[in-house]
Amino acid sequence: MSMIRISYVVLCSLFLCCATTPKITFENYVDTKSKPIKFQEEKVFSFSKSGVYFSNDFQGARLNAVKQLNDSTFILSIWPENEPINSSPFYAFKIWGETSKNVFLEFDYPTGYEHRYVPKILTDENWMIADSISFQQSEEKSVLRLVLDNKVKIVSGQELNSSDTVYQWVENLIEGKADFVRFKEIGKTKLNRPFKVIDINKNNSKNKPIVVFTTRQHPPEVTGYFAFQSFITNILEESELSSAFLEKYRILAFPLMNPDGVDLGHWRHNSGGVDLNRDWSKYNQKEIKNTVNFITKTLKKNNSELVLGIDFHSTYYDVFYTNEERASTTMPNFLDEWFMGLENNVPNYKVNEQASNSKQPVSKGWFLNAHMAVGVTFEIGDNTPRDRIRLIGKEAAKSMMNFMVD
Repeated sequence: MSMIRISYVVLCSLFLCCATTPKITFENYVDTKSKPIKFQEEKVFSFSKSGVYFSNDFQGARLNAVKQLNDSTFILSIWPENEPINSSPFYAFKIWGETSKNVFLEFDYPTGYEHRYVPKILTDENWMIADSISFQQSEEKSVLRLVLDNKVKIVSGQELNSSDTVYQWVENLIEGKADFVRFKEIGKTKLNRPFKVIDINKNNSKNKPIVVFTTRQHPPEVTGYFAFQSFITNILEESELSSAFLEKYRILAFPLMNPDGVDLGHWRHNSGGVDLNRDWSKYNQKEIKNTVNFITKTLKKNNSELVLGIDFHSTYYDVFYTNEERASTTMPNFLDEWFMGLENNVPNYKVNEQASNSKQPVSKGWFLNAHMAVGVTFEIGDNTPRDRIRLIGKEAAKSMMNFMVD
């Protein structure tokens, strides 16, 4: 009898989970069922006669093959995890030499793909952006000149922030805040990496409206993650504004939506070979399913309302993608006031907004269609200065809190 009751409870729980996570229909269908990916072979590429060595054996690396053209020139082959895929080639590798030596690194991509990211070089724990003298890009080829020595350098499309780095940043951020901030695992990825959320709930209150923040659906989009970092840091600062905001709202922040893709050095997809920001309809991928299920169950358990969702990304320039529909949303005037606050507090800043109701199953469309919440894709330019990103993130958080507290 007890076994029957247990089975009944389990079945009811499963039913409730499914029933409270409805799938949302979008105008344009996108197939997000898993597809094969090609794993790169992790190895050291040794050119001992020239005293030059490369490695892709670390989290976030992407280097598929190396060919030596002459004593100082090397062709680096960078391939995507699968195709078709957005043309945003990402690369990351270690390089060192036996002696001081000038080398020329030519980036080689499959036909149809062009170089996107200006190289970032890590030496002695400091990231430097390659200047126009050391990095030459043309329609024919992209070449980086480096001076090698026996110290290992990392060359990467963007500053590396692997899952270990991201999760350590969160742990440092929330230290001393255990009474109202929890960083917890809510599921696993396809490759069994932990999938985590920052749950901020001052006074552990129920019935609070909920605000959701996400980032790194696409692995190389690090500048959006930098804005997310500044944004969340400002919310957790000890200030009257932050205190008033957290008294009123509960925050669910997802600092790494694609742990597998990030650690595998993917151009765009997860380990299921899918663009996660096209899966906000069917929830075929574990990362989106984990996210949607947790949000939905939290809303139901606490009798709460989702009022705002911001998804941080990167592209070629700063832009906010918003939904045209505003009047029927949870906060019809939010975007105008939020953008005004940003423009007033960031010097020489003009908001670039592009509004359209999502035809494809992306996050901002899910926030609107599933919850009538304000949904925003917050895009930061690949080459936006890092100090300016931090300022934009900080002032975006302050402007948001000022509006939502009043």
